[in-house]
Amino acid sequence: MNPAASNPIQYHLVTPGQFKQQSGEAIVEAPVTLTVNGEVWLTLMCTPDNLDALAVGFLFNEGVIASKDEVADLRVCPALDNVDVWLTHNARRPERWSRTSGCTGGMTDAAILEQYSQGIPAVSSGETFEAQQISRLVGRLFEAQELYRQTGGVHSSAISDGSRLYLVAEDVGRHNTLDKLAGRLLLEDLNPQPRLIITTGRISSDMLQKAVRIRTAVIVSRTAPTSLSIELAKKWQVTLIGYARRDRFSIYTHPERIVVDQRP
Repeated sequence: MNPAASNPIQYHLVTPGQFKQQSGEAIVEAPVTLTVNGEVWLTLMCTPDNLDALAVGFLFNEGVIASKDEVADLRVCPALDNVDVWLTHNARRPERWSRTSGCTGGMTDAAILEQYSQGIPAVSSGETFEAQQISRLVGRLFEAQELYRQTGGVHSSAISDGSRLYLVAEDVGRHNTLDKLAGRLLLEDLNPQPRLIITTGRISSDMLQKAVRIRTAVIVSRTAPTSLSIELAKKWQVTLIGYARRDRFSIYTHPERIVVDQRP
């Protein structure tokens, strides 16, 4: 585990008839500044690991870049408090930023939020997945949550081709996990097909937007989607699954991609 992702702590455990000191780990939440072409754009509250992927994925998901070829230079400060990105072209810093839903919420261009689906094409995919595949992948994500087992209080997301987990990202912010996945896909030239995302975080409209930018046809969450994300999933032709456990889940949009054995 990356030592930058957690800090050792002491705490007191209270149980019936007992009060004792314990040692443990706490998830790190730290401000990391993103600088683009020498200009400070914003500060992200995140878990400071995979910061190169976080920066590139954030710029990709915001539509600033379309490929890693547009990144001329990328440097993570040794203090892990700044990522300096130089692009091959000029980039406009959004005039205002809007905090999106959720605790330690992600940041997205307010103009993008106002337009929601403008400029983002629907996901065209005829791929299908068996219900048992979804359940197995949910279980594998739980097993892969290394940082969560150490600290708790952290979100996890993974990209899969339906058979295995290609990439796993953990962060104090659910939005950051999708940015880290997008960044690693670009930086490592990965293109798993077919492609689905499993996440522990709630699917809000901006989470759905990030997943669609990665061209994901199926999104699986252990919690509930918002009403707006359901409407956008219908428009973008995304299969949206919530309340996913090892043996059950709920399909909110485009159920035709999930094959269910109806036999008793």
